[in-house]
Amino acid sequence: MPDKIMPGPVDDPRGIREAVCIHTKKIYDSCRDKDCVEDLRFYPKLQYVDTINHALSVKGGTAKLLHVYVDVEPVTFNRGFYTIDMRFFYHVTLQAYLSCPIPVTVEGLCVFDKRVLLFGSEGSAKIFSSEFRAGGLDPQCLRDSNLPVAVVEAVDPIVLDAKLVEACGCHPCDNDLCEVPSFISGFFDGELSGGDDMRRVYVTLGQFSIVRLERDSQLLIPVYDYCLPEKECSGGVDPGQDPCGLFRNIRFPVGEFFPPNTVCHPETYEETKNICSCCQ
Repeated sequence: MPDKIMPGPVDDPRGIREAVCIHTKKIYDSCRDKDCVEDLRFYPKLQYVDTINHALSVKGGTAKLLHVYVDVEPVTFNRGFYTIDMRFFYHVTLQAYLSCPIPVTVEGLCVFDKRVLLFGSEGSAKIFSSEFRAGGLDPQCLRDSNLPVAVVEAVDPIVLDAKLVEACGCHPCDNDLCEVPSFISGFFDGELSGGDDMRRVYVTLGQFSIVRLERDSQLLIPVYDYCLPEKECSGGVDPGQDPCGLFRNIRFPVGEFFPPNTVCHPETYEETKNICSCCQ
């Protein structure tokens, strides 16, 4: 049975010089989703309510993810598991068509609720830190909850569909907008409609997301050597250098004009992988 590795120097033929104990966030569980969220209630700005009430049809436009509220709660009869409740807030832009062939752009809010169940292990220790935190009651003696930390990664959704519905033909469980956080309202230049309108708009969004549960952990990792950059720092433009000559040496930014064929082009990877390489 091999000896237990302890922090300190290591004699290893693979080039490992030291075993180091670090404090980091360990991912205990994660999941990914591709949600097709159908019939999300669209809450327009007040200035567009009359436009929607007289519109003949609406078509999809764009959607921007503003914020995600995240709440973590332990599962009572399943130790180590937690529910992650998320509320996505979207700024949605649609095209409303009246009698005029040119559409009117309308803006509003959509809200999507989502829940997942993940494993986050257990912990009962109380965590105190001397790290400064703005607004803390006592920055030098703060106690953190020992719940795992939920992290949500998401991209702006795709607007898949939008439809116009008379108020009398709406979903029976559809509720009016009760409360919007003040900082979400700040993204809209104007007040939002609470939902008591003659006609309503429902939007279908395609949302990609990754959810994970993390905990602070102490991990023992191998260290090969200090990471020293090999690239020399540029001191800026030489006053005596020809500006046009300097410009000619700059590569044409193809990526700014055309989308990449891959996430990381092989040539780009070869040029950048040595920015912070370890010494041999």
